[in-house]
Amino acid sequence: MSIQSFTRGPSSAQLLLSFGRDQGVSPRRLLAGTGLGLEQLQDPNSLLLAAQELRLASNLLAALGHPQGLGYEVGARYHFSTYGLFGYGLISSATPADALALALRFLPLTYAFAGIGYRLEGGLGVLSFSLPPVKDLALGEFLLQRDMAAAAVLMQEIVGADFQLSRFTRAGACPTGMAQAARGQILGLRPAYQGGADSLAFAAHFLDRPLPQANPLTVAMCEQMCAQLLARRLAHQGVAARVRQQLDGLPAGVMPCLPSLARLNHTSVRSLKRRLQEEGTTYRQLLAQQRSARALELLGETALSLTQIAERLGFSDLSSFSQSFKRWFGVAPSAYRQDRPG
Repeated sequence: MSIQSFTRGPSSAQLLLSFGRDQGVSPRRLLAGTGLGLEQLQDPNSLLLAAQELRLASNLLAALGHPQGLGYEVGARYHFSTYGLFGYGLISSATPADALALALRFLPLTYAFAGIGYRLEGGLGVLSFSLPPVKDLALGEFLLQRDMAAAAVLMQEIVGADFQLSRFTRAGACPTGMAQAARGQILGLRPAYQGGADSLAFAAHFLDRPLPQANPLTVAMCEQMCAQLLARRLAHQGVAARVRQQLDGLPAGVMPCLPSLARLNHTSVRSLKRRLQEEGTTYRQLLAQQRSARALELLGETALSLTQIAERLGFSDLSSFSQSFKRWFGVAPSAYRQDRPG
């Protein structure tokens, strides 16, 4: 099953926003077209569609001019704490080998888009990566770089500061301008191009090292909770995904009540609420996501006044719309329109 079938927590999106902010890119530019707001990303219980994080990453690339090797730099910021309870399960494992097995078992919880495999090759452990299945090749390359760098950082934080790579290969030719780029490194090692595969190799003996924070009870608890979390994050089986589609299909300004949505889904209001809660969201949050995404689209139509946009979105007045927009994106709609990325 594709990793993109799973929803994901907000930590990775927060990290992309933080990186963009450090480069002088505003959050509203990065969130354009994602349907996400700052308030949602600050909620640890919120769930994002893979497509929303992909759009955010695409916006970051476009805003920075698609620099070579950017993914390596971004991936270096993915520390074990980024992964929440899953990350603590890794560092609580008995050995790095156990941690690696756990990571591969719950790969969708790592925020990776690339396919990741592991094999032994003589005295080396080899992590292999496959290009994410996205249409935009530049985006796919960025994600592959990010996932490779993030995996190396995670290994180093699990194993210890002395962990190092023995080999870093890329399947293709060296991109123009990359040979001298400081960004084209992982843990200080430059890639060998035309290497036949996208892979990271390290001395296998690192995997046998006893970990100082090993705790079998913590690992068992994390495994149990990760399994439950993974089951809930199957987006294609989720009621939340179906409700999102239903909201998107309604005419602008139509705000359905919860009872009408429950009837549409052939269930009771109580059951619908419970199912949405189990998937980490609520009807109110889904409605806010739909309205915030639609608001960004309408603000691009310069012929519409802010009052007209508020009416189309079903707000009682412009003031209510402005307050909601500022809560979603951290800026007033008038300011967003003035500074709208072209």
